[in-house]
Amino acid sequence: MPSGALLFQSVILGLLLGGLYALLAAGLTLYFGIMRVVMIAHSAFLILAAYLAWWSHTELGIDPLLSMLVTVPLFFGCGVLLQRLLLARLRAVTLTMMSVLLTFAIAVVIEGLLGYVFSGTQRRIQLGYGSASLELFGGRIAVVKLIAFGLAGVALAALYLVMKKTTFGWALRATIQHRDAAKLVGIDTDRVAGFGFGLGLATAAIGGTALSLDTTIYPSLHWHWIGPLMAIIVVGGLGSVPGAAAAAMVLGLAQSLLQIELGTTWAQTVFYLALFLTLAIRPQGFFGGRLAQRF
Repeated sequence: MPSGALLFQSVILGLLLGGLYALLAAGLTLYFGIMRVVMIAHSAFLILAAYLAWWSHTELGIDPLLSMLVTVPLFFGCGVLLQRLLLARLRAVTLTMMSVLLTFAIAVVIEGLLGYVFSGTQRRIQLGYGSASLELFGGRIAVVKLIAFGLAGVALAALYLVMKKTTFGWALRATIQHRDAAKLVGIDTDRVAGFGFGLGLATAAIGGTALSLDTTIYPSLHWHWIGPLMAIIVVGGLGSVPGAAAAAMVLGLAQSLLQIELGTTWAQTVFYLALFLTLAIRPQGFFGGRLAQRF
């Protein structure tokens, strides 16, 4: 029977992990909501951002968080170009299926380039505050996990404000809810889709940087992340950012608690069990429906 301190620490770590999962899954939700695109390469861009954060710290001596001043706008531009030059050219009838193949190829290319430039050696950022921790009710919480959670919270709050309080956000939500109707009221859905993809990839830059603070990275790491992230957006309701955030918190907490008895490897199966149950019982997602329509 685990101690109370261990359970408390697992709950806190689960909530912190869930916040990071929510940020990492937000971009995937936007891609699918905008154009019904399954973006397999999203996790590869996460690892690319993590490598850029590691490189900026190792070679330039700057804090990884400062690398976002470059990577966020860079990834935004890449997202716009990716949508306009490649995804927009796919036929609507086979868009979802072909997007899987296309973005799978992009993920493999990114992995290959990372392996060529940085080799397959595992890398980890050595930060002065990397080993610091806070003690709370008998449990110890790493400072870098709190920073990653705070970064995720700020990014998700900014995304919420953009979606709910700006003209672009209203146009993007209209495009997600009904593309043809959005066109009828004068929205340039192609332009909005491009910027929406840029916004999704910008979240990958932030998420990858947050991931680099407390994770050992290597070129093929993205395959470890894509499965859980896909499970999150399905459980949360495809196209719903709040649904994905809710699912991420629940599954992150479940994973952390299961690690006490099962260990890290087996605990991750909770994502795939949740995916199977969702597809069998409620294919629209457990947090879909009204929640998805509101955002």
